Amino acid sequence: MAKEFSRSNRVAEQMQRELAGLLQLEVKDPRIGMVTVTDVEVTGDMAHAKIYYSAAKASNSLQKGLEKSAGFLRTQLAKRMLLRTIPQLHFVYDESIDIGIKMAQLIDAARASDNKSNS
Repeated sequence: MAKEFSRSNRVAEQMQRELAGLLQLEVKDPRIGMVTVTDVEVTGDMAHAKIYYSAAKASNSLQKGLEKSAGFLRTQLAKRMLLRTIPQLHFVYDESIDIGIKMAQLIDAARASDNKSNS
């Protein structure tokens, strides 16, 4: 039976907290504005980490800014986390918030049309 909280899950949680602070306070790249780290997935061998993020304005320049700052972020994570090796960081835009907003708009439109037809 697998442990409920494996080491990779614990590392992912700590990495998410650290990256959120680093992106908000330490990264000076103007392409990176308000970014929210929504999830982090670390592979079992701790070689790679997918960082899922969301932002008010998702753009290609934001993605490039995050990729450009990956080296700096790894260096800062190495100073803050007690790991032998820090995983390579791969940034992935989290579309779940956008999908949720679209679904809410569709539901509101359906309710409005339903109320209009019942009146």
